[in-house]
Amino acid sequence: MRITLTGATGFIGKRLVAALLDRGDDLTILTRTPKAGNNPRYVAWDAAKSLEADAVIHLAGESVAQRWTAEVKQRIRASRIETTRALVAALERAPRKPQVLISASAIGIYGSRGDELLTETSKPGSGFLEDVCIEWERESQRAADLGIRVVNPRIGIVLGAGGGALERMLTPFKMGVGGRLGSGEQWMSWIHIADVVGLILFVLDHADLRGPMNATAPNPVRNADFTAELAAALHRPAVLTTPAFALKLAFGEMAAVILASQRVLPRVALDAGYQFQFQDLRPALEDIL
Repeated sequence: MRITLTGATGFIGKRLVAALLDRGDDLTILTRTPKAGNNPRYVAWDAAKSLEADAVIHLAGESVAQRWTAEVKQRIRASRIETTRALVAALERAPRKPQVLISASAIGIYGSRGDELLTETSKPGSGFLEDVCIEWERESQRAADLGIRVVNPRIGIVLGAGGGALERMLTPFKMGVGGRLGSGEQWMSWIHIADVVGLILFVLDHADLRGPMNATAPNPVRNADFTAELAAALHRPAVLTTPAFALKLAFGEMAAVILASQRVLPRVALDAGYQFQFQDLRPALEDIL
């Protein structure tokens, strides 16, 4: 399959590149710096011909995990909404349209919902990140008007070695000063990176899938339980608590994302027959650590 990919250097992107090449797919990577290693696989974003592919996978986006200044907020919006708009415009110009556009989204679209079970049919929340996700998906869905199948994986907290959310958590836990965040009652909808990649490959091969798809493990956990499992996997204590006010002082508005309660179920993936490699947290952490 001929595939064009954005966001190839990110935490998910690097692993997806390896998986696609292992499958024998013909891969083209869109980049802002096409001279990367003088590799002919890398082409400039504005090269419309590079989008003449069987599938386009769009993962590019500024990290949300930072303090949200006005400038950072603009970068978060632009890197998702404006790049997706430009990508769909390039698809419109391309003489040969892809069969599918897989355009990433995030479970941030739901906002903080307490104990409510959230599936792909749940209504979005309201707020900065929620609104970004809504517009992000809306821009990608414009490709459906071109006859392209569009899928939006709403990605949860990605766990894997060498980066992502877990990498930021490890240092305090290894030092024995890790602990729950706020009340610890908030739900965390996590996913092993192997299953993020697996779900994207699954979408490539299942032409009946379209629209939003939650990319989370089937068994979300409360923050206190996540903390206990991580501490146990590292053979460290987890007795401290980081109060909500301390997180707000450190991260400002972004602290709301850290403290959000999102109990998300991957209903579409399960109904389509996807077999998760890691359904439960403990085996996932043991595999990574």
